[in-house]
Amino acid sequence: MTTTTSTATATPCETSEGELLLRVLSALLREDVVGLRTRTTAVDRTDGRWLRLPADDGDALLLPVVEDGYQSQYAARLPLLARESDGRELTTHDEVLEALSALADPVDRGGFDAFAEECRQTLATMRLHADTADEVADGLASGLLSSGRGADPADWTGLTGGLAYDTLAARLDHPVYPTARGRSGLDENQLRAYAPEFHPRFALRWIAVPQQDLTVAGGPAALPAVWPTPAALGLPELDHSHLALPVHPLTVGAPLREALSAAGLAERAVLAERPYLDVVPTLSMRTVAVTDDPTLHIKVPMATATLGLRNRRIIRPGFLADGVAGQRLIEAVVAREPRFQGVILHADETVYAHAGHELLAALCRRYPAGLEDSVVTPLAALLAEAPGGRLLIDHLADRFYGGDPVALLEAYLRLLLDWQTTLFGYGIALESHQQNVSLVLDRGPGGDTRVRLLFKDDDGPRVHPARVRATLGGDAPLGFDDPRAFCDEDRPLTDLFTTITLHLCAGSYAFGLHRHGRAAADTVLELVRELLAEAAERLGTGPGEPGATLRAHVLDAPQLPVKAMVSAGTLLSKERSGAADINKHYTTGPNYLLRPEVSP
Repeated sequence: MTTTTSTATATPCETSEGELLLRVLSALLREDVVGLRTRTTAVDRTDGRWLRLPADDGDALLLPVVEDGYQSQYAARLPLLARESDGRELTTHDEVLEALSALADPVDRGGFDAFAEECRQTLATMRLHADTADEVADGLASGLLSSGRGADPADWTGLTGGLAYDTLAARLDHPVYPTARGRSGLDENQLRAYAPEFHPRFALRWIAVPQQDLTVAGGPAALPAVWPTPAALGLPELDHSHLALPVHPLTVGAPLREALSAAGLAERAVLAERPYLDVVPTLSMRTVAVTDDPTLHIKVPMATATLGLRNRRIIRPGFLADGVAGQRLIEAVVAREPRFQGVILHADETVYAHAGHELLAALCRRYPAGLEDSVVTPLAALLAEAPGGRLLIDHLADRFYGGDPVALLEAYLRLLLDWQTTLFGYGIALESHQQNVSLVLDRGPGGDTRVRLLFKDDDGPRVHPARVRATLGGDAPLGFDDPRAFCDEDRPLTDLFTTITLHLCAGSYAFGLHRHGRAAADTVLELVRELLAEAAERLGTGPGEPGATLRAHVLDAPQLPVKAMVSAGTLLSKERSGAADINKHYTTGPNYLLRPEVSP
């Protein structure tokens, strides 16, 4: 196994375009786009290794690479492709994607065009982030200081402080998807007004929907107290016949008109002219926090896409029901496992409303009380740059772990892997990635650091019904609307556990801390390996036991599944990729948990 990351040895990229192209080339290599991984041969030159990809015209493309080890054997070393015949270097994403598109099946070339547009949007966003970094950092620090939370990011407590951490995370690149900072179709003014990286405040728009056309989980009385009546929106004549449904301002216009028409509501639903309820966007952008009550988040659909052209920010009614099913399942496990009670927290997502259309829906997410004095940060923010230039994890380590980020990481990983492997033993794997899990840090009654995890948005798990019923009983909550949630064997569970819990929530920090010079990757990987091995032992490692499955498919597997997000999300149609779920479409990569002496 090698633990050298591409960014540790590659020539520094001074421009946003170079940084983006490195990530794009590495992702395309990892996903074996046009055979970059399987049709290439290695060529060693004085400056390092290159991969040679033959072209149909007898020429070849050359990609400079460095050993990686995280989710791919190699990563791009320089932001370029070179033509073998004349040595010409392709150094923009447009040139690179045009050259690779020429080698693709003609039916896939539209996907390359779409991905090139994603790159253009992302590049513009990266440049905007660079231009506004000081402005946003100063605004965060001054705003939180005025609220009494202090200038040190480790003092940004409560759910209001969590929104500031969301802003930091929104300016950080995704561990896997290379164009994650781009949002399709949004310009600079829209990003400044509505995107989490700018920490804006705005008011929601609302439509009044006939009561008989609106499904409200728990009935209208379950809606939060801040929910407006039609009269509060300036529509008193509809008070007795309609209910209000929030709409993101970016959905107002053609997307809303088309949704209302498709739902048969064009003549009966009314868009209020009066905006109502000030909110701040969270990391997911389509979910917003109520300014005067940050324990209440409202998730509303948007007519845009992130992490791939087909990864649209909609809310299908079935997603809402599945989120409740996921929450109930987690609550049932916690009730059976005393050590997780009060330690594994979950937002309540049982209140929602929809009008039968993916752009006409809302989820009311209520966070647990009592977090005002706790640090509540999404995992996605830990390696983000905080005001002043240090990483957020550095500030948190100073406050809670004597300045040792590895000690902080160990405490977090011990709880995370214990919990997620326990779920696996029950036949459950969650799509609880860095955005959907928050680290909660504070001081316990004795003054010692207390570590908890806060979960949300569990509408996309993989569940083994037979094992769930065997462990939780025949009345286990399994009311998922999406049939893809269910599986009758362990492989979907281990695939999801590996790509989400291991890669995104554990491995990314081993390689990330190494990249930032905070710890050797081998040190943190050994920690992950030991903690996962301990957890597998607790589950039992006899024939057919869950721990044996984890050992065989994760700890000792010669290769591990890796998300192929660019291929499934943009480059290929579902028919071409075969992806039943674009977020669970995989390729393979090296197993960085294998010790060198047993590496294949």
